[in-house]
Amino acid sequence: MFLAAVAQFAILSPMARADSAPDWLHDAAAEKIPDYPHPKDRPPIAVVLLDEQQITVKDNGDIETRLREAVRILRPEAIEEWKDLEIPFDAETKVSYLHSWTITPEGRELATKDQDVVEAGYVSDMMVTDVRAKMLKLLEVRVGSVIGFEFVQRKRPYVFEDRWVFQGEVPVHTSRLMLRVPAGWEYTAQWFNHREYAPQSPVPNQFVWEVHDLTAVDDEPDMPPWKTVAGWMGLKFFPRDSSLRSKSVGSWNDIGLWYSDLTKSSRAPSPQIQQEVTQLTANLPDTLGKIRALTDYMRKVRYFAVEIGIGGYRPHSAAEVFENQYGDCKDKVTLLSAMLQLIGVDSYYTIVDDERGFILENYPSLEADHMILAIRVPDGVPDTVLYATVNDPQLGRLLFFDPTNPYVPLGYLPWYLQDGVGLVVGPGGGRAVRLPLLPPATNRLLRQAEFSLDPSGGIAGDVAEIRWGAPASNEREDFLEATPVKRQKIIEDFLGGSLGNFTLVKATVTDLDQYDKNLTLNYQVVSGGYARVAGDLLIVRPRVIGEDRASILRLLTKEPRQYPLQLQAATRQDDVFDIKLPPGYTLDELPAPVTVECPYASYKSEVSFSGDTLHFHRTYEVKDVTVPTEKLSDFQAFLRQISADENSQAVFRKTTP
Repeated sequence: MFLAAVAQFAILSPMARADSAPDWLHDAAAEKIPDYPHPKDRPPIAVVLLDEQQITVKDNGDIETRLREAVRILRPEAIEEWKDLEIPFDAETKVSYLHSWTITPEGRELATKDQDVVEAGYVSDMMVTDVRAKMLKLLEVRVGSVIGFEFVQRKRPYVFEDRWVFQGEVPVHTSRLMLRVPAGWEYTAQWFNHREYAPQSPVPNQFVWEVHDLTAVDDEPDMPPWKTVAGWMGLKFFPRDSSLRSKSVGSWNDIGLWYSDLTKSSRAPSPQIQQEVTQLTANLPDTLGKIRALTDYMRKVRYFAVEIGIGGYRPHSAAEVFENQYGDCKDKVTLLSAMLQLIGVDSYYTIVDDERGFILENYPSLEADHMILAIRVPDGVPDTVLYATVNDPQLGRLLFFDPTNPYVPLGYLPWYLQDGVGLVVGPGGGRAVRLPLLPPATNRLLRQAEFSLDPSGGIAGDVAEIRWGAPASNEREDFLEATPVKRQKIIEDFLGGSLGNFTLVKATVTDLDQYDKNLTLNYQVVSGGYARVAGDLLIVRPRVIGEDRASILRLLTKEPRQYPLQLQAATRQDDVFDIKLPPGYTLDELPAPVTVECPYASYKSEVSFSGDTLHFHRTYEVKDVTVPTEKLSDFQAFLRQISADENSQAVFRKTTP
């Protein structure tokens, strides 16, 4: 089979007939498939019998890809996944061939025709793009069917890189990559999450790799991105023609040089920008205040992307963005950088991805989905409140700022970007920089409450929450994205995780739209039957309300995980509660104090009683955001101790009738 495939590639097999299933689909359907391991409650919904990709690099730098795939449908859940096919294209990418076939469980063969292919564009209220798609509805996708499709896509890439992804969400029986490069061209192939194989080379400049019987990548909650867990191979191409060499990206510096050239005139400030900067900063005596004024201004610039052709990479000019008062992430970065330049502050494009771990330090690539700004903090400007700062040996103090996220103020970084990798495009090229993980003390939640119990066990109380950093920005986003009438439900959903029968009496939020200030939330709640009355005993849970860490424990105990656990931000959360008892009770038993630690988090709680009041204080701190697979059992044991303490009870005995 392998040698036949090599020979077939050598002559670039003709198009399959459209009136019956092609031989390659028949061969794939006849393959004997092993039983692939899977979780007991999630058997495979389908199996990829064959995934074959033929990549041909042309002398002029165009890249043609022919992809064939054969899939056996095993369960009804797969029908929705494989009923349609959608192949994107744009001005630099053409789809010249698209067909599909079905072999039904009864052995009938069905084929789509040219007229079955339709074209459509993408419509969004946040984007204008020239990307379109050829779409095809597959025939009789049902349990037992084998479906196959084939398409040919030719593109004129902006950079010479490609990838072969051979592992996915269902098992794969055979995945094959066939590569042809022109004489004199070179390539590199880098493997990830799979043992490396040397290619077969049947003739000069042709290379074939093949892997078999790959298990599915199980979709686990809070797992790292696919690039860190699934098997794939990255390809880079290096032409012999020096005029095309600028498209080769063998290093981070290459990518930086390419992007610098692409954006060399983008940040030129216009007279109108100069006038705006003067007005915004005229009465501010210090540089940090001026930087803050300019970053605050960016909240007024609406997010809207116009990405036509290379506009997916090249930003619009700062003058255009300022005039239009809208732009995407790279546009907003461009305008802010131009404005900072006018107050004598240097800044640098920083290419990132909003999925932590997606960009790999050991694999330079332009494949990322977001842009932020690295602001060089001038000498003499204090950085005590600029937590998202790193000291770069070449560029100095770099403060990372995301002008796209309106809820995260200067000095902070959205949690999903922290501890990731960014490509900082500096004066002499690019360099990969590890973005900072902000310390727990910068991301705090302090919850203080005074409760009182009535003789029937009902509880009522006033709660005050103060949030800093990530807890503040996350809560702000939830509240501001909700209509005013739905904001109460956000609080009620939280309380529902701790209380059964309760009523939210009232709630107020302070400084909701003051992003540089702490967010304060005050509310009043009553709950009937909170404490349990058993004869002359009153049984009370000191932890009245709190964050639901039991959900993390549940996802760890449901079944063994395959992949690391990713938490959000490093945080510190404190609960300080006073619970006043009804008259006539004395202490019988208190929960013991608890102190537990692991490399990723710590927890401490203490309960005391004085006069008629039960005092409860606990602190939960997350110190690291990625728990590796081999340490999940330790983290699970840590969470079990917390869960037990959260449900511990104090017992009081009635002393008066």
